[in-house]
Amino acid sequence: MGNVFMKKCDDVFAISKKFLTEYKLKEDYDFLVVDFHGEITSEKNAIGHFFDGKATLVVGTHTHIPTNDARILKNGTAYQTDAGMCGDYDSVIGMNKDNSLKRFMKKESTKHYPATGDATLSGVIVDCDIKTGLANKIESYVFGGQLKNT
Repeated sequence: MGNVFMKKCDDVFAISKKFLTEYKLKEDYDFLVVDFHGEITSEKNAIGHFFDGKATLVVGTHTHIPTNDARILKNGTAYQTDAGMCGDYDSVIGMNKDNSLKRFMKKESTKHYPATGDATLSGVIVDCDIKTGLANKIESYVFGGQLKNT
């Protein structure tokens, strides 16, 4: 988990550095997928560069909106700042939009509850090199619901 604007947890860079000194791609595992659950894009981008060449994929989660920056980093790690959510995009990050608007406008509302419209599946598809454990190709994936692959 990220450290900026998130509930305090261990320092993500210190823990990642410790992990990378103990474990190595293609020695301890064939592929390494890092799901970085963070609030801000700069911290997600930094962890992507930190793992570049040492992980197959670094993909961000938490902000619920897919970013349009899927790419292979310089040393072969697939990267996307945020995969997006799997849920109803005719909503406020998956929650009922009318109730969410009331909450933002400080009107009487109820506790957040999920939107119930058509769901969209969002994520990434990565083609990997079995010999190196690194990525050859990454594509954003969006299926169904409000959003469309472009």
